[in-house]
Amino acid sequence: MDEKKAIQRIEKLREQLEDYGYHYYVLDQPLVSDAEYDQLMQELIKLEDQFPHLKTEHSPTVRVGGEPLPHFEKVQHEIPMLSLGNAFSEDDLRDFDRRVRQGIEADCTYTCELKIDGLAVSLRYKEGKFVRGATRGDGTTGEDITTNLKTVRSIPLTLKEAVDIEVRGEVFMPKRSFETLNQAKEAAGEEKFANPRNAAAGSLRQLDPKIAAKRNLDIFLYSIGQINNDEITAHYEAIQYLHRLGFKVNDETKHCESIEEVIDYVNSWVERRSGLPYEIDGIVIKVDSLPYQEELGFTAKSPRWAIAYKFPAEEVVTKLEGIELSVGRTGVVTPTALLSPVAVAGTTVKRASLHNEDLIREKDIKIGDSVVIKKAGDIIPEVVNVLAELRTGDEEDFAMPTHCPECESELVRLEGEVALRCINPKCPAQIREGLIHFVSRNAMNIDGLGEKVIAQLFEKGLVQDVADLYKLEREQLLTLERMGEKSVENLLQAIEATKDNSLEKLLFGLGIRFVGAKAAKTLAMHFETVEQLQQASFDELVAINEIGEKMADSVVSYFEKPEVEELIEELRRLGIHLTYKGPKQPDPETIDSSFASKTFVLTGKLEQMNRNDAKAEIESLGGKVTGSVSKNTDVLVAGEDAGSKLAKAEKLGVEVWDEARLVTELQR
Repeated sequence: MDEKKAIQRIEKLREQLEDYGYHYYVLDQPLVSDAEYDQLMQELIKLEDQFPHLKTEHSPTVRVGGEPLPHFEKVQHEIPMLSLGNAFSEDDLRDFDRRVRQGIEADCTYTCELKIDGLAVSLRYKEGKFVRGATRGDGTTGEDITTNLKTVRSIPLTLKEAVDIEVRGEVFMPKRSFETLNQAKEAAGEEKFANPRNAAAGSLRQLDPKIAAKRNLDIFLYSIGQINNDEITAHYEAIQYLHRLGFKVNDETKHCESIEEVIDYVNSWVERRSGLPYEIDGIVIKVDSLPYQEELGFTAKSPRWAIAYKFPAEEVVTKLEGIELSVGRTGVVTPTALLSPVAVAGTTVKRASLHNEDLIREKDIKIGDSVVIKKAGDIIPEVVNVLAELRTGDEEDFAMPTHCPECESELVRLEGEVALRCINPKCPAQIREGLIHFVSRNAMNIDGLGEKVIAQLFEKGLVQDVADLYKLEREQLLTLERMGEKSVENLLQAIEATKDNSLEKLLFGLGIRFVGAKAAKTLAMHFETVEQLQQASFDELVAINEIGEKMADSVVSYFEKPEVEELIEELRRLGIHLTYKGPKQPDPETIDSSFASKTFVLTGKLEQMNRNDAKAEIESLGGKVTGSVSKNTDVLVAGEDAGSKLAKAEKLGVEVWDEARLVTELQR
């Protein structure tokens, strides 16, 4: 076959295979037999092998997986992928409805979706072509898994419209695929996956795409992250639009007129969820109106316009064989129940936290008891209660120790606390746990430096504080178990990369008592450098919104310690970045009156600057930028081809600027 005929045949085969794949994997309406589909695919593979320059990254043949990857690149989400708040009862749902109606001062409708138990991903398309896929990660930063996502056959490589769009969905492993995979693992003598969610996540994080291609993963898309389309004004409408573009959406999604209809929908799935061919762990409820979503906004962790109803936790009975003690990074001694292994909500549970001595007494827990176990929120195992009627008389009482199980220092109970605490700053357990916290995802995020590696480093005396992590050498790391040349090289690169982190990552990683990730960012944004924070007084700290007296006192006390001053100086010498790199807070004295305390909406195409730059400029001058026009909008900036937002702004009497006016005001 000459090249001209090959081009024609390749184009025809690709068109056929995409159409057949869409009907089979998305619509569940096969048009041809598996044998016929495979025959056409093999023909296309041979033609692309014969004419390799004709192969494209959007060909159906990429579904079989390419060459192994060296590692996954980090991806910054332009719009964060936030987690959802949880509801566990009908009262929780009614409270959510009440908060929503108070927030928008109106009634609203909801969209209900099955909460698929898988891995959240972001898919980006340019002119209708799939260009990048990423994991959710920590919500702000994920991993580029584009190559593996191309093997998921229900993800379209080319959309039915040439649009620029970012969409979000949940990749999952169907129950049948999970069972088949675990049967194969068992036959090969390998450890089985605990549940379909872990199997899906593990498959997408394979560096060899061919392995991911064999796992028969699937996806449901559930939202639009970014799109330049003012015509879509409701979430349910957005789901329908995704379906028209060729995405697979869940047929069980329902639009509900009231919270009572939502509750009926939720209750209908409590019993029948087991009949689905995939796992779900709840129902997601979203305010349907996109303008209302914009008006309600977000907390630091989750949207105010959505909530996840979690199904009642499965409860099982097992035996409590013993109680183990562990010391955390703050010195708190926590008892943990050691259980006879039992399957709960898809995983095998061997341990459950008992929290503190008071809880053990309150529930009258004895070693040897038969106990009821559940997973709180389907995640954290806990002891619900003791089955005292099953006691034989051989059970043993448990008493908390008087001295630290790690360093033998006397334990204390601080005023107002129920926990026993080791206050020895040299306690090995606290140092080890502090190191684990420092490298964790929300702190410095050192990829490849997990608990087991930290434990080895500590046991070998290679690290005693967080500064030592930045002094590690190749030869030292090669002495650790399961650390070869490539692993060591990757780890050293990961450690070096975190030197450039913004200040809030370091502040959270240092483990200052009462300072969580959100407070760390607030402090970093306000003071901008660690030097200024070190010099801050109690009064300066409590004057900051969201910084209370306990936290302020803790921060002052922390930085007064000589050893902390030495640690900060050591980190500085090692080249660690000690300044805030994020967007700055606007200075009230320099805020322009044209922007201060005003709400702006940008619509249409801007010629002189992109929307992100315009948004940053407006916010730096004290303004707020939202995505939808409402009664609270002060100014609409209308670029070329402004659509429905302009019409709505004119109807509401909102002030309208063109781009020239915006630029003039910004340059004043």
